[in-house]
Amino acid sequence: MHRRTVLKAGFGLAALPLMSRFTFAADQKPISFWYESASPENQDNLKNILIDPFNAAHPEDLLSIDFRGSDLDKQLRVAMLAGTGPDVVFTAGPSYVAAMAQAGQLMPLDDYAKKYGWDERLLPLFLDLGRYNGKLYALAKTYETLGLFYNKTLFDQNKWKVPTTISDFEALADEMKAKGLTPFGAGNADWRPANEHYVSIAINSIAGPENVYKALTGAIPWTDPAFVHSIDKLAEWWDKGYFGDNYFSLTLEQAFAQIASGQAGMAPTGTWNFTNVQTYFPQNNAEPGFVGFPSEKGDPIFALGIGSTLSINAKSGNADGAAAVLDYMFTDDYYSKMNSVWQGEWNLPLADLSKVKLSDKVLPLYETAMKELATAVAAGKYGYTTWTFLPPATDTYLVSGMEEVWLKKTTSADFLKKLDETFKQERDAGKAPAVPART
Repeated sequence: MHRRTVLKAGFGLAALPLMSRFTFAADQKPISFWYESASPENQDNLKNILIDPFNAAHPEDLLSIDFRGSDLDKQLRVAMLAGTGPDVVFTAGPSYVAAMAQAGQLMPLDDYAKKYGWDERLLPLFLDLGRYNGKLYALAKTYETLGLFYNKTLFDQNKWKVPTTISDFEALADEMKAKGLTPFGAGNADWRPANEHYVSIAINSIAGPENVYKALTGAIPWTDPAFVHSIDKLAEWWDKGYFGDNYFSLTLEQAFAQIASGQAGMAPTGTWNFTNVQTYFPQNNAEPGFVGFPSEKGDPIFALGIGSTLSINAKSGNADGAAAVLDYMFTDDYYSKMNSVWQGEWNLPLADLSKVKLSDKVLPLYETAMKELATAVAAGKYGYTTWTFLPPATDTYLVSGMEEVWLKKTTSADFLKKLDETFKQERDAGKAPAVPART
């Protein structure tokens, strides 16, 4: 897993591989796939939509999925260093891919991309983000954005308008607080890196995507006044109580549930939370809303994120089988079936969605949000999430450093100075993810 949400796992199943219902044959070649956490319902979805039909279509192979939960990243690092690990490698994003590719742990996918036509089937931007030193090492499993979830029913009752500028956003948060509501449904009890959701929001919506791009490409330092202002503003929101009193004790899901119940007014968070909308909004007789995040200028900001990536282990005993699994997933049929039952985690970067058919049970708001994100990406008008575009050590420091700013253990300027130093070291060492040219 990585960036954003911790899904409820079926604990009794978490350590067991999910096998096909088809009988194992001695001449079948196994394909192992380590996954993060998934609810029992979504484990069934993976079995019914991926494992069983793939194995039926590829009788020479036997795909199994092993759910590793929140320890996936750690277990994967250890296994890959030892020259073992799964055939299909699930990583937390491009920053992990760069380090693993540099270490020779991943297999280049260029020949498979040519064989299966991935260059034509997938959006070019996401192929670029999966490259390291000119070679393709990863495909984006899902792409996502940060925005503003809100309780439309609550907004209508209070005659609140959805904010488009940062000043309107702050005025609304102040009004919510005056009414006894927590402005933000936010928490990091089960996932400390939730901190970087808010850093990504601040630097893109306040400093602006163009400045973030300049910093990522080395044109300006992270100590630039535009970023100091952004982090100062984020600290101000904390001091004003926008995050509430229970940020460190609420899980991500508990925090999101507060939006549906009306305890909190809005949630600055990511599109992965669409998976929680149906769980909480209907039972509260509330209607959800979602928009791109407000900005200084008033244009909605869609910060682009890759939630996770898929690669092939350089030591795989069945690389061809692993590539066939990847190819099976990047299709209209798989996209349609998986997104019909599990929104927010399988927004595969297909270049053409015209043949995708989602269930009529899928929330129209989700379809609209994904179309807006795709439009922003196609037009080059997107922002940058930290977990996608920062190298690993820089990103790790950002998570802890932001807490130090909030808790008055350091200043915005000192936090950004250390962030900049770490970033430059990693960038010089070739560990920074690819940053496609801004159009």
